[in-house]
Amino acid sequence: MFKQLAKINQKPALYQFYTAPDMWNDPYISRQMLAFHLSDTTELASRNIRFIERSVDWICNYFQLDSNSRLVDFGCGPGLYTSRFARRGIQVTGVDFSENSISYATEQALEAGLNIDYRQQDYLEFKEPSSFDLITMIYCDYSALSSEQRASLLGIFSESLKDEGAILLDVYSLAQYAKMPEATEFGFRQMGDFWSDGDYYGFLNTFNYEGEKVVLNQHTIIEPQRTRTIYNWLKCYSFETLRKEFAEHGLQIESHFANVAGDPYAEEATEIAVIARKVR
Repeated sequence: MFKQLAKINQKPALYQFYTAPDMWNDPYISRQMLAFHLSDTTELASRNIRFIERSVDWICNYFQLDSNSRLVDFGCGPGLYTSRFARRGIQVTGVDFSENSISYATEQALEAGLNIDYRQQDYLEFKEPSSFDLITMIYCDYSALSSEQRASLLGIFSESLKDEGAILLDVYSLAQYAKMPEATEFGFRQMGDFWSDGDYYGFLNTFNYEGEKVVLNQHTIIEPQRTRTIYNWLKCYSFETLRKEFAEHGLQIESHFANVAGDPYAEEATEIAVIARKVR
């Protein structure tokens, strides 16, 4: 028992494990995630509808999107943004590797008569060169990727943009990093029925990687017949470190905000939203 507890509470190497597909494609957990996406009482998976409406208004106005505009949303989930863009006549593609989310988004688009190109795909494998006026990646998905994955994704972004195209994405800030100190939580059904509808014990270990400003939320779920571990990595940025990372891959950040609704950035903001374009 002591050895098992020591293993559960051991801090892994930075980005040693990647389990996002396990969480998003697990039949039970993916249904829970879809429910969180669609709930307006929690922001664990998506922002509230009022923010989304305000964000879509700002994005459409800022980028002057119209029926001639092509937009791709990486990590589109159940289509909370893509459906709203499509209702404005924008040509929309949505990419997500969750079968549940894409199935729901597709069904909703059909019922509403919306022509949206939904693709169940890992966006790290996306290829459609020089096709899009705007790439969006919303709700800090970029922060959940390893350094190698982020480098690959920035290359995909650059390749997928038209010459005058832009990228809009958000990340966690250093102010958010300061709010996530190292800690350990343990309990019976520690997150209710999120991980399982049966009995389980849950550990949540929060580890900090100070030099890289990365936080790991490590969930260990102990059920009668199995033990699982889910690793959620969160990279936090200053504007300067984000600007440098984009520049290393031929992308120039031209503007930054406190969120993807265009609110002015301040040092206490827990997120940074940026607009970037290819360097000419």
